[in-house]
Amino acid sequence: MAQMTMIQAITDALRTELKNDENVLVFGEDVGQNGGVFRATEGLQKEFGEDRVFDTPLAESAINGLAIGMALQGFRPVPEIQFFGFVYETMDSINGQMARMRYRSGNTYNMPITIRSPFGGGVKTPELHADSLEGLIAQQPGVKVVIPSNPYDAKGLLISAIRDNDPVVFLEHMKLYRSFREEVPEEDYTVEIGKAKVKREGTDVTLIAYGAMVQASMKAAEELEKEDISAEVIDLMTVSPLDVETIVASVKKTNRVVVVQEAQKQAGIANQIVAEISERAILHLEAPIARVAAPDTVYPFAAAEEVWLPNHEDIVEKAKAAVHF
Repeated sequence: MAQMTMIQAITDALRTELKNDENVLVFGEDVGQNGGVFRATEGLQKEFGEDRVFDTPLAESAINGLAIGMALQGFRPVPEIQFFGFVYETMDSINGQMARMRYRSGNTYNMPITIRSPFGGGVKTPELHADSLEGLIAQQPGVKVVIPSNPYDAKGLLISAIRDNDPVVFLEHMKLYRSFREEVPEEDYTVEIGKAKVKREGTDVTLIAYGAMVQASMKAAEELEKEDISAEVIDLMTVSPLDVETIVASVKKTNRVVVVQEAQKQAGIANQIVAEISERAILHLEAPIARVAAPDTVYPFAAAEEVWLPNHEDIVEKAKAAVHF
């Protein structure tokens, strides 16, 4: 195995699928010779040619419109939205077209499209670059939304997404791109979409998170352990569809829950998780379900984001309150 950062694992997944299937195409703003703003596609155009990896105009609606047309012709497009804050320009393509195509065509056409996009705070980006907008897409049936928290899962999930015959929005938290390395197989492998992972076993409280908040939750669990509180940490990995079975099994085990997201409290997917737990396991709860999320304001300018973003201390506080309720 090789030690990889998450960005390296993503590049390796793209390279793997470009080799495996000549119908896989990678395109977006600056993804060609430049290798993308974060160098996720670095070297791929040189290796596979300009017909397989190519630049597009600065027009998100055109990028995803092109993806739809290519998918209808049998290709497997992997378009990139350079930052997910620009997804508003292409909402009709995703929610109005890609999500409905299989149903609209009576199962005649598939939309094997994987939309990659960076998002997330903590790296001092300009306005509209860091917003957590996964909830906008997760509310639309017919689109899968995947958010890895580490290099190993990022590669396996991206390969699974590209091979999927339905549209997948694959979101990559910018803070995780180069923050740590881990062992990643150099060969081809997949990680199942729609399946959560128990990252840490615990008995007193369940911490449910995704993306960068998984790392914050793991750090919180370590802090809680010092106070003899055993926290179980679930990495959702896929936020639509949710792995409700894994969530409910953990709730029945610990009887207390903290749902963690970087998005604002009214946004993200925490509220959906709370609803599922309430419907399926409310009699197993010994404390109200707690939420850790950002305030219900627009994303602040970079100078204020560290105050605004949730962190492991917020998680510890909510977990302790649940345990001592």
